[in-house]
Amino acid sequence: MLRPFRQVDVFTTTPYRGNPVAVVLDATGLTTDQMRRFARWTNLAETTFVLPPSTPAADYRVRIFTPTTELPFAGHPTLGTCHAWLEAGGVAASDVVVQECGAGLVRVRRTADGLAFAAPPLLRSGPVEESLVAHVAGLLGLDRSAVVDAEWVDNGPGWVAVLLADADAVLAVRPTTVDLDLGVVGLYPPGSPCAVEVRAFSPQDGLAVEDPVTGSLNASLAQWLLRTGRLAAPYVASQGTVLDRAGRVHLSEDADGAVWAAGGTVTCVSGEVEL
Repeated sequence: MLRPFRQVDVFTTTPYRGNPVAVVLDATGLTTDQMRRFARWTNLAETTFVLPPSTPAADYRVRIFTPTTELPFAGHPTLGTCHAWLEAGGVAASDVVVQECGAGLVRVRRTADGLAFAAPPLLRSGPVEESLVAHVAGLLGLDRSAVVDAEWVDNGPGWVAVLLADADAVLAVRPTTVDLDLGVVGLYPPGSPCAVEVRAFSPQDGLAVEDPVTGSLNASLAQWLLRTGRLAAPYVASQGTVLDRAGRVHLSEDADGAVWAAGGTVTCVSGEVEL
């Protein structure tokens, strides 16, 4: 069966400089195994499948797959899917699009910096035990003293975040293997175009696979860095530099204290897929 399909570059306004997501816009009737098989075939960080919502509170439902597993939530697939859904003629019930996913209902709105999602509540937060901090430092090839702070910032994928001395220290790390989802962040000097440099590593086949631009991590990092007073909103995060990408994530905080992560979205492939 031919199904409408988009491949959207996210957290960029320049095609091929962000993080792509594959979006199957009508996944009605597909089995979980079929979705998994297609996600393995695209071999992108994530592939999404749009379905009718199961609640009247949502505009659509999405399932999010990596090549190896299904995620309850992920940031750049959320924005890329919303972009594709709107481009294909989707009409929200209000001025905010409501996406249903494994993590619940996620709000998406239009902003001057592109589509933005409201960060879901953290499933796990708080300090990381010292033995794990030392382990993470070793994975990054660093002495324990190089880690300024560490925090659980798990909003679905399972991130452990480590703060290094500065952005240059983040750009310098070269892990070869990791055994957990790991986010690394360091601040740029005040007045720089971007406030922080972010990198994200996940285990795959025993290796450390780096994600180009990661919405879920940036959103949860903002919840941590704003709460601890290390940054003030709004700010811009840079990610993907080492991979020759130019990802930009715009982080803000509304009057209710909700963190929003925004970025550009660009359709790079449009057509149909046989599924």
